[in-house]
Amino acid sequence: MEPVQQPSPPVLCSVLSVKSDSCEVTLDPSRALLSWREVRPRRGRGSSRAGACITRVLHRAQGLATHRSYAGGHTVPISEIVSVGEAEIDEKYYQGMQWKHMCKPHAFTVHYVQRMKKHRWRCKAVTFWCSDELLYCHWLQALNDLLEQQTWRPKRLLVYINPYGGKKKGKQIYETKVAPLFSLASISTEVIVTEYANHARDNLYEASLDKYDGIVCVGGDGMFSEVLHGLIGRVQKDSDVDHNNPKVPLSRCNMRIGIIPAGSTDCVCFATVGISDPVTSALHIILGDCQPLDVSSVHHKKMFLKYSVSLLGYGFYGDVLKGSEKNRWLGPARYDFSGFKTFLSHRYYEGTVSFQPAQWALGSPRDKICCTSGCYICRQSSKHLEEQQREKSGGLQSNEQEDWTTIKGKFMAINAASMSCACPRSPRGLSPAAHLADGTADLILVRKCSRLDFLRHLIRHTTSNSDQFDFPFVDVYRIKSFHFTPKHFEEEDAESTDLGIIGKKNFAQFCTDHPSCGCNQLNSLWNCDGETLEQTAIELRVHCQLIKLFARGIEESPKEEDKNPSRV
Repeated sequence: MEPVQQPSPPVLCSVLSVKSDSCEVTLDPSRALLSWREVRPRRGRGSSRAGACITRVLHRAQGLATHRSYAGGHTVPISEIVSVGEAEIDEKYYQGMQWKHMCKPHAFTVHYVQRMKKHRWRCKAVTFWCSDELLYCHWLQALNDLLEQQTWRPKRLLVYINPYGGKKKGKQIYETKVAPLFSLASISTEVIVTEYANHARDNLYEASLDKYDGIVCVGGDGMFSEVLHGLIGRVQKDSDVDHNNPKVPLSRCNMRIGIIPAGSTDCVCFATVGISDPVTSALHIILGDCQPLDVSSVHHKKMFLKYSVSLLGYGFYGDVLKGSEKNRWLGPARYDFSGFKTFLSHRYYEGTVSFQPAQWALGSPRDKICCTSGCYICRQSSKHLEEQQREKSGGLQSNEQEDWTTIKGKFMAINAASMSCACPRSPRGLSPAAHLADGTADLILVRKCSRLDFLRHLIRHTTSNSDQFDFPFVDVYRIKSFHFTPKHFEEEDAESTDLGIIGKKNFAQFCTDHPSCGCNQLNSLWNCDGETLEQTAIELRVHCQLIKLFARGIEESPKEEDKNPSRV
């Protein structure tokens, strides 16, 4: 016997007042839409406004009409309504061409998301006045019933605030811009202001996470990295997974992380939301958006070092980070100063790169298919991951043995981008076609070249139409894992080299290769999401969709929806 399908709630349509205008307001539960438009009197027609309203309801119930944005009208999906509640109004009510006092205003306010330019969101409000209390209660109950069906929205959040990041305004940003929105959406929070480095990470190891629906970090990429390491480490500990073994698959984290940008760099927020704006990020958290994200684990000699979600860079970007750490008093300007000095030094580094191409992955780093909300490539990668998990759970041998490719040479930069790494200064990022959740990273190898050629390569990161990989000294590959070994590591002991015990032979060779710079730096260091790694010989492996964010990916503008096949 087939189960009886529950009938959808009927369409609710009434003439309500908005400010001084009469509006036809419609709530369609089957389409999850709330719409309203101004009612204008029609001359020479005998049909009443109530009769016209009932006719529209019947037509919509029979499928004879579709919801569209009427001229001067508004349509809001239920999924983008923040809250609905009794209007806090102590004014007069406009009805019948005159203002009337009301002892108890039969009015309710709908707070909803309004999209602005450049992916910016704002919380707007509209107040509807009802003619009587019965109609008011009917509307309020119908809207709240639909909001209660949004079970994926968080109710209780654990919030970490970094008061020292960026311009040291993290606490102020949260209290003035974010906390009021959480209160409006009836989200309870437990706020922890961090007092020292890795405070959030250490707290997550011991905190009781069962009572929370998500974690929110207020700060920059460094603060997000703390929360990321704390949550992943906690999940692996609870799952009894040895994170020091680079070949062991990690347990996925089901708890979502929200990012409120308040740091010097907000690369992860910009690449997953499209803008570094605290209000926009807060609204994504309130709506309960979910964006899976790949995480790369970095190891050295079977010892876990760091997790990376954006950039793992050696050479140029490692030297920029190292130089900026000496001038933190300059604030965000330290990156410009260090970048200029690093460019003038024009260093290159010798080593061997071995990588496993992601042969099963859809697309390539140069196909110009950007990762957007509802990305087809990421969804297909998720299916591939599920198939692999089923094969392993069923005891079947997965076809994971793939050929390794080895490249030796002198490199200006070695970058592994797990996402586009877009930011306000580089809107397209280091790898514009990198995807957030396809289980791969884009390995970018910049070989030794002249200063002019390297400058041309860097400038193309700031332009919107040029291909930064279209140079003979730049190679890019889509990979799932790679190893890097510096040249001297092949002959000397790794630990002594990392401690700075460099032989005279290597020093003499380095000075011969760099006759003009006069420096004695044999190795660079790794820039891992803005954190330094002193170990130079490393191994990276990408873990597909290991964590989830309160985000939905970058939404396309209506003009681009039909051009980009990444959109579903």
